[in-house]
Amino acid sequence: MENSNSVVMVFLIIFATSSAISFCNGNLDMLCNENERQALLTFKQDLKDPMNQLSNWDESGDCCNWTGIVCNKTTGHVLELHLANNLGGKINPSLLNLTYLNYLDLTMNDFGGIQIPSFIGSLKSLINLDLSNSGFTGIIPHQLGNLCMLKQLDLSDNNYALVSEVLANLSGCTVNSLEILELDRNQLSGQLPDELLGQFRNLVVLSLTSNSISDPIPESLGKLSHLQMFDVFSNRLNGSLPESIGQLAELQIFYISFNLLEGEVSDIHFANITSLEDLYASGNSLTLKTSPAWLPPFQLHSLHLNSWNLGPELPQWIQRQTVLSDLRVSNTSISGRLPTWFKNFSAQLDFLNISCNQLYGEFPVMISLPYSVFDLSSNQFSGSLPPIPSTNVGILDLSNNLFSGSITDFMCYLNGGPNMLRKSDNSSILSLGNNLLSGEIPNCLMNWNNLMVLHLENNNFVGRIPSSMGYLSNLRSLHLRNNNLSGELPSSLQNCKLLLNVDLSANKFGGRLPQWFGASFSNLSVLNLGSNNFHGDIPPELCNLKYLRILVLSHNQLSGEIPRCFGNFTAMAILQNSSDPTSIMISTGDWQFLENALLTSKGRQFEYSTLLKLVVNLDLSDNNLLGKIPEELTRLVRLQSLNLSMNRLIGQIPSKIGDMGLLESLDLSRNQLSGQLPPSIASLSFLSHLNLSYNNLSGRIPTSTQLQSLDGSSFIVNQLCGPPLAQNCSESDRMPPGVEEEEEDREGNLLEQSGFHLSLGLGFAIGFWTVLGSLLFNTPWSIVCHRLLDIAVLKLYSIIVEYF
Repeated sequence: MENSNSVVMVFLIIFATSSAISFCNGNLDMLCNENERQALLTFKQDLKDPMNQLSNWDESGDCCNWTGIVCNKTTGHVLELHLANNLGGKINPSLLNLTYLNYLDLTMNDFGGIQIPSFIGSLKSLINLDLSNSGFTGIIPHQLGNLCMLKQLDLSDNNYALVSEVLANLSGCTVNSLEILELDRNQLSGQLPDELLGQFRNLVVLSLTSNSISDPIPESLGKLSHLQMFDVFSNRLNGSLPESIGQLAELQIFYISFNLLEGEVSDIHFANITSLEDLYASGNSLTLKTSPAWLPPFQLHSLHLNSWNLGPELPQWIQRQTVLSDLRVSNTSISGRLPTWFKNFSAQLDFLNISCNQLYGEFPVMISLPYSVFDLSSNQFSGSLPPIPSTNVGILDLSNNLFSGSITDFMCYLNGGPNMLRKSDNSSILSLGNNLLSGEIPNCLMNWNNLMVLHLENNNFVGRIPSSMGYLSNLRSLHLRNNNLSGELPSSLQNCKLLLNVDLSANKFGGRLPQWFGASFSNLSVLNLGSNNFHGDIPPELCNLKYLRILVLSHNQLSGEIPRCFGNFTAMAILQNSSDPTSIMISTGDWQFLENALLTSKGRQFEYSTLLKLVVNLDLSDNNLLGKIPEELTRLVRLQSLNLSMNRLIGQIPSKIGDMGLLESLDLSRNQLSGQLPPSIASLSFLSHLNLSYNNLSGRIPTSTQLQSLDGSSFIVNQLCGPPLAQNCSESDRMPPGVEEEEEDREGNLLEQSGFHLSLGLGFAIGFWTVLGSLLFNTPWSIVCHRLLDIAVLKLYSIIVEYF
């Protein structure tokens, strides 16, 4: 018996050893469960895989080694399926064979607007379901409510309708287990249902950002006692903030920015929120009513209250937020001087936005400023620019204040010391426009070599543009308008090859327009050189600026002809391509820096920012330009405003002016244009401003709803007739019906034909009058001949028009 046991033991040892050796040698390399492997292969058959991501899903492979598969290392069962990005097609129900699947990730795909398959509600082991941004639409199947193990559900970036319907279809055992629910960026509308919302008592995260959810936030929100994050950023929620939020003891993140909330918020709303870290509530019409001695129960990292009513003083309780690094209280009716405690408090901030208030006086001198964003704009701060010792300021906006004096110390030296040169490697935006600053622009811009935006407009700067401007190789936007700058543009400026927007208008710059503009600024979208002293011809090299949408050269001393190649401005002629450079918009949270342009159109000045990308404008007015208006300009069919007034242009208005169907403003006044108005001008159906006055135009004003609705002053000091002018037209002013006016150079074509055509015409005339002339004196024959003559003349006219 003893020997028998020994034999069995030896056998088992040998078997175990051989099995281990076989496993190590790869004989048991098929860890994947066979039924589940076949289910995955069937699932793959219905998928579209243009990027061939699932190329290693084949008959012979171990599915646990396939792309996107996570298996249990012991049992071989498929636990997780991660198939994000660029898949499409259908979702095969073979997934039901993955009975141990607890994580299904199909995000960032395109399933073409199909409904979420109802069978997913039968994957009982699911803990995490991510179907975000995958092109699902329709009704969320109620079967998802059967997922009793589900903890996290993300259906963001799809296309669903009513938020109440979504929540209703998730009722069931899902309500009791769900901890994270994300429905961001859908098209959800309607109200958050009070009775349904309160059922999700285990929710930790509820995210509904960027939808169209309306009505007040329900009181039942206070029942979600485990809620740590509530995000309804950018919806249409209205009414007052429910006091029940004060019961959310575990709430850490509260995002309600950009809704329609109104009313008062008191300390009751924050009574028990001891864990709150980030309060984002900007863009509402809420008023904070707390006592001066109120001590908040929380310590915030971020506080966003833009557009609230906080005034008249900055709330004192803010100074007790010892870990606060991000403070945004723009447009909050704060006035007066900043409190004395703000000087030391501000040293802890990384982000400060106190713009658009009524603060005045000198800004407190600070020992340390580690800001990434520092926005004091649109207040009434005065005195010298505040010393900024730190070199870490990424975005610095001091515009629209009353700062005065030189900027040399501010830009060139640390702490105002001449031996401590500034080096601002991290600065991307410097905006000092609309102040009372003076002196020269210092020649130390190489210290700010990472600047993307430099705005110094509407100050009192003098002198030339410093040569060190050429070191700003990352510069996208340069605004120097409305100063007293002079001289020629430095050649070093052509090193700023990434420029999108250049506004040097309303200065005293002179010389010729640089030819290198066309070669160096290949991405340029906006160029405004108006109201300067530039002279000479317009260089045709400007025509290489294929992205140029706004060109203003008005109020200079430019001469010569308008280059015909202006018709090659691609961005003015065709619809904008998605790859075109876009207007600058830098945003951080709810803080945005928008590019802008100040333009004259329809006889008035407009400032464009949000809509700048849509504006297309060409203004060459008030120069000494000669010659005819090039017919090629009519190719610029995206133009909204064209101003060629106050020049010395001659000839006719181009016959194809009607091709510029988006024109809203057309000013050709105070030139020497002649001839009749082209009939095609009547097709400018968007035209709301037209000025053709003070020219030598003649004939009838074409009939259209737009033209006759304009004021008669648009046509004065010409020889025009017909509505809206009081002067009636004579028969001689009538144009042959259905015949469009030809441009002036075509009118001369008949006289420039070959001698053969001229001889033929003269011979015809002599022969015609020799034979028929005598008959005209006989009355009966005269009547007949006049009729024949009318027919012949009309026939001849039509032949000439068709031929030439």
